[in-house]
Amino acid sequence: MKKLNPILSVLSLIYWGCEVEPEEVLTASTELTLWGEVYSVENTDTIYLNIIGLKGPMPPEIGNLINLTYLNLGGNQLKGEIPPEIGNLTNLTYLNLGGNQFTGEIPSQIRNLTNLTYLNFGSNQLTGIPPEIGNLTNLTYLNLVSNQLTGPIPSMIGNLTNLTYLGLNDNQITGGIPPEIGNLTNLTSLNLGNNQLTREIPPEIGNLTNLTRLVLYENQFTREIPPEIGNLTNLTYLNLRDNQFLGLIPSEIGSLTNLNRMFLYNNQLTGSIPPEISNLTYLTELDLENNHFSGLIPSEISNLINLTKLILNDNQFTGVIPESICNLIENNCLIIITNNQLCPPYPSCVEDFVGEQDRSDCD
Repeated sequence: MKKLNPILSVLSLIYWGCEVEPEEVLTASTELTLWGEVYSVENTDTIYLNIIGLKGPMPPEIGNLINLTYLNLGGNQLKGEIPPEIGNLTNLTYLNLGGNQFTGEIPSQIRNLTNLTYLNFGSNQLTGIPPEIGNLTNLTYLNLVSNQLTGPIPSMIGNLTNLTYLGLNDNQITGGIPPEIGNLTNLTSLNLGNNQLTREIPPEIGNLTNLTRLVLYENQFTREIPPEIGNLTNLTYLNLRDNQFLGLIPSEIGSLTNLNRMFLYNNQLTGSIPPEISNLTYLTELDLENNHFSGLIPSEISNLINLTKLILNDNQFTGVIPESICNLIENNCLIIITNNQLCPPYPSCVEDFVGEQDRSDCD
């Protein structure tokens, strides 16, 4: 008996249905199971699995879902490194991995995600900002807060000219603020608080004229507040507390007429309060505690009719307290002026609040 030609044998099997159906082959190659759900590689553009208790590592196979535009895995218990295959998802516009337990460096393959407009890796344990993040020029929102980021802010951050929000606070970032930060002219919120940043605020900060929030608290800035800060006329919130800023409050601060709260306490600022501060009529909180301010408390401070808190204690203010300060108290403003060098007679409205004063230079 003659043997069948091997090719004819295969064709015969296919003809009689002994091979796997073509549809089954197609299905097997275009479906992917992740976290117990089956996803179509071709048709899946959105995964929303926010705060549902996902655990374990992020499967690298997620990189096969190349048509994803929206991926939200925030608020889970995912751990391990972010897989480099994330860089395959070049159609993503929204990526949220915040509030997990990811560790290690942000993979450099992030550079491929050039369509991203929203990126949230906040509240993990990530350790570095890759310079490749500067490729993501369509980003409007970048959140890397509350990680363990070390090293400097890469100068390539200045490429992200569409950013409106940049959050790098609560990390261990060192070095200075790169002058390229001044390229981010669409920023409305800049938060670099609670890091180990040093030197000065670069004068290029004055380019960020759309800022409403500037937050630099708890760093190691050691130089003067630049006068260019007066360009930020849309600011409503300014927090420079707990640094080592030197020198005067620049008179240009009087241009920040939309400012609602200003915190400069726990620095080494000197000189007097500039009278231009009276322009800030929307201020509700002004805290200058624990600096080296001296001179008179300006009578113009009574123009700040919306103040609810005026904190001036632990400085070296001298002379008499202006009677006009009583206008603030009549508006239920809390005033703390203890531990200065203020001299009697004290206005009756503050007699009970002056506390300890060094009167050695009083007449």
